[in-house]
Parts: sequence; C-alpha cells; structure tokens
Amino acid sequence: MAEIRERRTPPEGLGPMLRRARERAALSQSTVATAVGVQRAYINKLEHSGRCPSLVVAEALCGALALDENEAALLRGCAVDGAGRNHPARRAA
Repeated sequence: MAEIRERRTPPEGLGPMLRRARERAALSQSTVATAVGVQRAYINKLEHSGRCPSLVVAEALCGALALDENEAALLRGCAVDGAGRNHPARRAA
C-alpha cells in the first residue's frame, strides 16, 4: 500500500516570491513548468501558496528561476521529502 504523506502548508511569502522570481526571469508559467517537468497548473498552485514542492521540484525551480541564496533557502525549507503520484520522479520509475 502506498504511503500517504501529510500535506504541508507553504510558508507565507513563498508563492509571491516564486512569482516575482519567474517574472524577473521573464518566463511564463508554462515555460517554467516544462523546464521543471510538471504541469502549468502545479506552478500556479505554488505561486498561489497552495502547495509545497517536493525536494526534486524545489531543486529544479532553483535552477530554472536562478533563485538567490535566500529565495532558494525558503523554497528548500518547505519542500517535502517525497514525490506525489504524478511527480516526474515517480513516472520515471
């Protein structure tokens, strides 16, 4: 049976920070989603503070958005250690 993990609440400011970083990089949500390997709707949920990313997605976002040290620390600090059912890491397995 698959392990069910608790959904974490994103820290205040995470979503707006991700949106600002994406806009600073002049990228669309679709472009970021493609680069990271997730759906555009997932990027939207992250930007609206509806989700915390997995560690794999957080690392990919750090690179795709060229996050600075503080932004990357905020993102990594809320990342969950596991992949959801539709996560790219699970699909590859």
